[in-house]
Parts: sequence; structure tokens; C-alpha cells
Amino acid sequence: MNLLLVSFRRLGGMVVVPVLLALGFVADDFPTRLFDRFRAYHTAYPKEKVYVQTDKPYYTVGETVWMKGYLFDGPEHLADSISKVLYVDLLQLESRKVVVHRILRAENGYAVGDIALGDSLAAGGYVLRAYTGWMRNFAEDYFFTKPLTILHTDSEPAQLGNDKPLTARPDVQFFPEGGQLVNGMEGRIAFKTVSPAGKGLTASGFVLSSAGDTVTGFSTKHLGMGYFSMTPETGQHYTAFVKLDDGSTHKFPIPDARPEGYVLLVDNITNRDNVRVYIRNNKPSSTQGRFTVIAQSRGVSIQIAQGDVSKKSVVLQIPRQLFPEGIAQITLFDETNQPVGERLVFSERNNRLTVHLKPSKAVFSPREKIQLDITVSDASGKPVRTNLSLAATDAHQVLEKEPYAASLASYLLLSSDLKGVIEQPGYYFDPANNERLSDLDVLMMTQGWRRFVWKDVLQDTYPAPKHLVEQGLVLAGKVVRPNQKAPGTVALTFMLMRRDSTQNILSGESDENGQFSVNGLDYSDSTRVMIQAVMGKNNRNLEISLENLASPTVTWTQIPYKPIVFQRDELADYLKRAKEYLDIERQIRRNREIMLKEVTIRKKKEAPTDSRKIYGQASNTLKVDQTMTGGAQSVLQMLQGRIAGVNISGSPMNPTVQIRGSANFAGVVEPLFTIDGVPVSKDAVLTLSVYDVDYIDVLKGAAATIFGSRASGGVIAVYTKRGSPDYDYSKDKSPGTLVATLPGFRTVREFYAPRYDEPKPEHVRPDYRPTLHWAPMIQTDADGKAQVTFFASDARTTIHVLAEGATTNGLPGVGKAVLEVK
Repeated sequence: MNLLLVSFRRLGGMVVVPVLLALGFVADDFPTRLFDRFRAYHTAYPKEKVYVQTDKPYYTVGETVWMKGYLFDGPEHLADSISKVLYVDLLQLESRKVVVHRILRAENGYAVGDIALGDSLAAGGYVLRAYTGWMRNFAEDYFFTKPLTILHTDSEPAQLGNDKPLTARPDVQFFPEGGQLVNGMEGRIAFKTVSPAGKGLTASGFVLSSAGDTVTGFSTKHLGMGYFSMTPETGQHYTAFVKLDDGSTHKFPIPDARPEGYVLLVDNITNRDNVRVYIRNNKPSSTQGRFTVIAQSRGVSIQIAQGDVSKKSVVLQIPRQLFPEGIAQITLFDETNQPVGERLVFSERNNRLTVHLKPSKAVFSPREKIQLDITVSDASGKPVRTNLSLAATDAHQVLEKEPYAASLASYLLLSSDLKGVIEQPGYYFDPANNERLSDLDVLMMTQGWRRFVWKDVLQDTYPAPKHLVEQGLVLAGKVVRPNQKAPGTVALTFMLMRRDSTQNILSGESDENGQFSVNGLDYSDSTRVMIQAVMGKNNRNLEISLENLASPTVTWTQIPYKPIVFQRDELADYLKRAKEYLDIERQIRRNREIMLKEVTIRKKKEAPTDSRKIYGQASNTLKVDQTMTGGAQSVLQMLQGRIAGVNISGSPMNPTVQIRGSANFAGVVEPLFTIDGVPVSKDAVLTLSVYDVDYIDVLKGAAATIFGSRASGGVIAVYTKRGSPDYDYSKDKSPGTLVATLPGFRTVREFYAPRYDEPKPEHVRPDYRPTLHWAPMIQTDADGKAQVTFFASDARTTIHVLAEGATTNGLPGVGKAVLEVK
């Protein structure tokens, strides 16, 4: 066997590149280029992962989804302390629309939030989707998604799901190992049989050639998946006949084989120490060159090897100790350095946390205080500091409908690196399942994976990402000319107006294409922003648009989740209790409303105060309307003939203004002019647009004395719409200005749980909460310990407790406990 083998592994943050074996030839530069470009690509586009734990899988309208997000970096699974913003969407499956959008503040890799479910939400299936701004640079397939079901308390349980068997044609797909079949060479074909609802189906069948010969038989191994081996022959086409448990038979074509090429087969099961990679080819003897194999996991190279194409069969053994826990990808490049085969493998290292939840007693009474002692240790039994989130639910109301549901561990190590929905992901992490590793290997052969495309990796340069890592809220947009062309560099002023009346004024400029962004903003709830753009000295003939006011669109080609199916009576107790709780809440709100007898109050109407005025009552006021602005050439022309005692003469653009009685021996004394309370020249008033004027006050005689000797000729005070404290800037369509309302960080709400050791009036009402406790930020100490307390409800039931969490260096863990209330 002629192989050049190069191994890459991380030691203390450095990449060590030892050449392990070189026999018979001098290597070309492709392995070096492959390694360099691979490392450069993942340096330019590092990956992030997000996981969200919720308190339960289904809700009624009126309830709250309590959630906590975990942010990790892709390669090492370290807690992601760089991204400070987490976006969470609630998507309705039927309409494929975002019905709720939340922005959560992330600190040290954790984000806490909630979604209050309004009465307007329709019953049915939903998906919770979470992502960072940086993740928007890549495919939505790797956003975190989690199915949720929303119910109405007035719905019949039988209407909330359909448990009738599906009789539609199943979906059966065939996946040649490595990606292709080659004539005359034995290969393995994995297959997956799923129902229209996306669930794996038990099936068996056989393969027929176009000549009518039976080639092989097959049957599913786990959740509709399995594999078989066959050797395709030249000129033959193959068809699989699949028989389901209901007796129906369906036929599907097997992918056609290529006349020549490579076959890639991986043995990840039989050898304890190594992963064996078998590479065979039937290239003509005249073919010269070397094929290349690279193994990588989460953007870190593990090993690169080369072999001579003249060797028709080669075995490469990769030590298991080089693989981190999780999914690794093995890719085969042919002698022309083109990728021709790919295979995923899963490496289990059992490097996960043990989370132990110990209740203070075995059985509790209704409304009794429950104490849980939490202990967390690593795989070696050493206690570790861990950040956890914990949910305690009434098992009679919150049913575990999905066996082996997803957890932080299964998502981080498995689901986050695969496309599509994985059925029962927790099955592959339960040591009680003896066949789980072989079943997991079949899953690796059938599930989609495309974190990147090799063509993009091997480029010499990479385009700049559109979305940056967000260390705060981002205000981004673009300035263009009215003809939509780039304006060049534009000066920008931003005014942020918060609900608490505080303001921030920022200034900056766009790039030459008019693009701009303000990063690192920090505000809660919604905030109004006014943006003004100026090109050159005073050119505001510009248009401004914002880019990030909406969440990403939904681009599913097919619905990835189906609503949970319930039996007729399963939800009866839950819906009954939910309805009682909502009725009580409505009654409490009604009781807080104090009904008064009808009282008639008479008071003289006072004119609204305007903070721009330093005087009291004006002598005369002219409220400007459309009938005045239609033919007026100037602001002063609108006064002509409308206010007694005000005389305007001369040309419209150079008028003489006199208020009756304002004259001396030198002639006419013109009044003092002000705009929004600021003294200005008459020319300034003449240049003001008549459409910007709200009203005009005229002050005569004693009313003008507050302005001193400057107002010996009286005062004409012009007040603009924009200057008013009550002006709605969103209606301002002036060039170079944009006003918008920006969503801010969601204010964190605290989960309410009654304390029955403290007597309170509200304790008299019945308590049948489905979620008894939600604690999103539990931190164990140096001894790996923490403690949680809460109170049981009135229900004599079973309580399920689920705690999930991870260390800052990326070790995940899940703990469960079952408590009895009698």
C-alpha cells in the first residue's frame, strides 16, 4: 500500500502537522493546499450553534413559553461569549409565517426569554426557531428548530390530532455509500423508509435487475433505515420492491451505477482502536496520479492521506483518539483533485456530564415544599461548574409524547451538524440500547450534511460575510439617490428616542455605496430612531432604507414537522385545568376594575401648552390648513387678510410687515420673527415651506413685552409641525429623513411560582399549573452542587423534572428526576 499520511490535531491551541508515513513517492502540493484552504475557510467563516430549552412541548393560548438559549462556537463547543444577541421566531407551520419575533440579550453564552401566547394564535403546529446574526450568513438548515403545538381550551381533544393510519405512498430513498455505485464493484446502499408524516416505517423487500433476476433482499434495521450490498453490472438497471407492514408493496428505482470511478466504504463498528476507510477504483491502467482523503470534524482537520491510483484497493486506518466526540466527515478526492466520495461517521467518546437530581424525600403532599439537590460531574467523576436550566411539570398534564426526544447533548453532538429532522435523537445516546451505535452508523449514511461545499473551500479568496458577529443590536441600512444610484459617502445623524424619554444622538457616515451600520446598541423593548442623511454641504435629496427590521424568511421546501398526535382522552385533564386557570385570571382582572356611578364634570377647556412658548396667551392665532397652503407663495402671505391689524404689502418675496400701531417718526417698525421660539430674520420665515407650518401666533402691544425692546413692533411667531413635541415623525416624508420603530431586547420576565409557606390572599384559589417550576439560570459551585426549591400544586400527581446544561468548555449534560405527590 503506497500512502502519504498527514495527521492534524490540536494541542494547547496549536495545530501540529506531523508526517506519519511516506512510501514510494514524493507528495504533490494538493494536500498542503487542501489543509491551508480548509483552515483559511473556517477561519473566515467560523460556525456557531444554538440550542433552546423550553418548559414543555405544547401549550394553550394564554400560557407562556418559558425558554433559555445556549450559544456555542462550532469547532470546540465552547460557550459563545462573543455573540450578544439571540433571535427567536415562532413559525406557524400551515402559513409558513413568523407570528412572533423575539430579540434576547445573550450574556456569556446564555439568553433567557419567554413568549406570551395571545388568543389570536390559531391551534395547530408551530416551530420555535433560534439563531444569531452571524448564523444568517449560512443556510437556514442549521438554525435551531423545535416543534411546538398550540391548543385552544375550547377544542375537542379528538380534533387536535389524527391518529388514523396513513395510507399514502411512503417516501423511500436510497443512498450509495460514499455517494456513487460503480459497475463491477461491490458497494453498500443505505435506505430510509418514512411515512408522509415523516416517521420511519418498518419495511422489507428485494432488488430486481432489468433482466428480472433477484439481486438481494433487505429489511429495515431501525426507524425505517437499513442497508444492503450489491454489485451492479454493466447495462443493468435495478428496482427495489418495498413491502410495508400493511401488506402494500411499492417499487422504487435504485440509482444507476457509473461505468468507472471510486467506491468509498467506512467501517466504524468492528475495530475498537481505528476507523477503517476502504478505497477502491476501476480506473484504466493508463490513469496516473494520486487520490486524496481528508477526515475533518467541526471545521478542524483530523487527517489527510494520499494514495496512488494504480493501487486498486487501499485501506486507511485512522486512530479513534484523533476524533472529537460527534460527527466527522471523510471526503475522497480523485486524481484530478475533484471530490468524488463522502461519508459521515460518528465518534463516541462518552465525554459528557452526569447531572444528578436528588429530591429531599420520595413522596410529597400537595402544596408541600420540594427541595432538589443538584450534583454535576464530568466523565471521570470530577465535580464541575455548570450552568443549567430546569423545568418541573405535572406528568398527568404534560405528556411525553415523543420517545427519546432531543436534548442539549443530542442536539450539540448530532442534530446540529445534520440537515433534516432526526427521529428520536435521544435513542442514540442511551447506553441501554445495545444496537444504538450500529443504528447510528446507518443514520450517518442516510442523513443529509452540507456545512460547506468543497468548491467554495478551495477558492483563493472568500467574499466578506454580509452579517457580522453582533455584540449588541445593529441598525443597518442603505442610502440612495432618488434614481436608486449610489450617492457616495453620506453624512448621517441618528437620534434614538426611548420610552423613558432619554435620547442618544450618534453621527457617522456611509460607505461609497451608501451602506451604513451602527453596531453595539443596547436598548430594551421598542425604540424610535430618526435618521438624517446629508450629501455634500446641504443636499438632502436622498432616500434611506433599513435592512434588519424583519426576521429571515422561511424557505422550507417541505414542512419538517407535524403537530403532535393525541388520543381522544389524553388532553382532557390538561384542557380542563387550563380553561379553569384562564377563567380565574380573567375574573381577577375584572375584579380589579372599580365601577363608578356616572358623574358629569364641567370645566373650561384649556388650550394645550406648547413647550416652545415663553409667553401665555397670544393676541391672535392662525391655525394653518390645506385651504391656506394651496395658493400661498410664502408663510407671510398666508397671514394677509386673515388676522385683523396685520398689514402685509409689497412683493410676495420681499414684503413689508406691520402690526397696527407699530410705527414711529422713522417709519414702519416691523415685528420680531420667531420660528419654534427662536428669533430669526424675516428672510428665514420667507424661505420656510408653507407645508411645514402648524400655526402662527401674533402678539401685539403688552402681549409682546416679554420679548423686550426687540418686539416694539410686535411678534409674529411661526410654529412648525416638526418642531412640535407631539409631532409624529413617522409621517414625515421629507427628503433625507427616515423615522422607524426598532424592536429592542425583550425584557426578562420572572417565572411566577407561589410560595405556600407565606400566607397570601391569592392562595385560596385552586392550583393545577402544568409547569410547576422554571429556573433558567442555575449555576453549580466548585463542588458541582446547587439547590432548587419550589412547591407542589394541588394535584396528586407525578412530577417530571428535566435539567439541561453545559460547562463553559462545551461538555453537555442532561439530568432527570421523577417525584410523587400523594
